[in-house]
Amino acid sequence: MPGERMEKRGARRQRVRRRVRGSQQRPRLAVYRSLHHIYAQVISDETGTTLVASSTMAPDLRAAVKSPRSLDAAKTIGKAIAQKCMEKGINEVVFDRNGFLYHGRIKALAEAARAAGLKF
Repeated sequence: MPGERMEKRGARRQRVRRRVRGSQQRPRLAVYRSLHHIYAQVISDETGTTLVASSTMAPDLRAAVKSPRSLDAAKTIGKAIAQKCMEKGINEVVFDRNGFLYHGRIKALAEAARAAGLKF
């Protein structure tokens, strides 16, 4: 049942969000994985603003990614979000897996961001 699956992810998401809070010094890196794409954004919860965002839907990354639902796409997004953070002077973030299990594309994105210099 899709509804039940979404409810369970929502419960996991709320459980994670109780502990994970982004600040100006250490904003939150929120990741969302759909069936076809992966999205990442760096959010300051103090001001409620998105500081940096990247996804497989972005025109500049769309050409670089062969298949938007692959591990390579997640790694590309991880590198891109880390580079954009470094340009804005953000070196450290809190990782928000958004209720998704830490494996597959979520894990690939996180490891690529770490490899590109972003600290979790």
